[in-house]
Amino acid sequence: MTSIRDVTPAQDLAGFFGPDSITWRIHADPSYSVGGLRALLLQALHPVAMGGVSRFSVGFQTEPWARLTRTAEYVATLTFGTRREALRAVRAVRGVHRGKSDVEPTTGRAYNVDDPDLLLWVHACEVDSLLSVARRSGVPLTDADCDAYVAEQVVAGELIGCTPGTVPSSVAELAAYFERVRPELALTDPAKDALRFILVPPMPGWVQVLTPARPAWAGLASLGVATLPRWARSMYGLPALALTEPATTAAARAFRRTTLALPTRVRENPTLRAARERVAVGTPVVA
Repeated sequence: MTSIRDVTPAQDLAGFFGPDSITWRIHADPSYSVGGLRALLLQALHPVAMGGVSRFSVGFQTEPWARLTRTAEYVATLTFGTRREALRAVRAVRGVHRGKSDVEPTTGRAYNVDDPDLLLWVHACEVDSLLSVARRSGVPLTDADCDAYVAEQVVAGELIGCTPGTVPSSVAELAAYFERVRPELALTDPAKDALRFILVPPMPGWVQVLTPARPAWAGLASLGVATLPRWARSMYGLPALALTEPATTAAARAFRRTTLALPTRVRENPTLRAARERVAVGTPVVA
């Protein structure tokens, strides 16, 4: 793993990507939340990867909101934190993965949670989803920008444990990867549970009655599902007609415009705000 000794203090402050990166542009955009849900649903279609989540992920069955929060915090730290903070987060996640093994019942495969091919699947789904949704939502990205984003994210994949040299570094390589892996995918019971949670998540009664959380989440979840590739929607037994694509793109763009109209303090991740302040003044922001 990369050592903090390998970088200068200035590089540490900027993190692994920095404010001029395409990664910051995409991960700071409101479309990120939709892309994150799309990624979770795409990841769930890999029987072994999803089997590991269902079997070992702390809180997956009992506290799914806590798990989503931990995942979001990890990506935010890796993206916007200093290199020191990012490496600390990576070590924590890899520590959680270490030593966990099982046999996935539908495939009969014996696996370790940290098998590089499983980590690569999770990584590829995240990169593909965040990029795809950003483009559909109207984030200004050229083809070169899209390739740059995939290339920037190679470091994220290798940090978490993907085998160096196997992580796609361009849009074309990412598409080729999905073509290779698709025959391994299937709709298992844990994947159905993931879809059910995304569409109808558990919420305390008072939250449903006294806040707009349920309808707000329903809109977000619907977009996450609708932006899945057509082949993935078909696997979930959901509508996959080409005629729905323009409506989905229009809805994604409307969601982004509406969210961008909110005050910055409401819509931006605190880690992102701290990173901007830190980079601007050139000194760490102590939490």
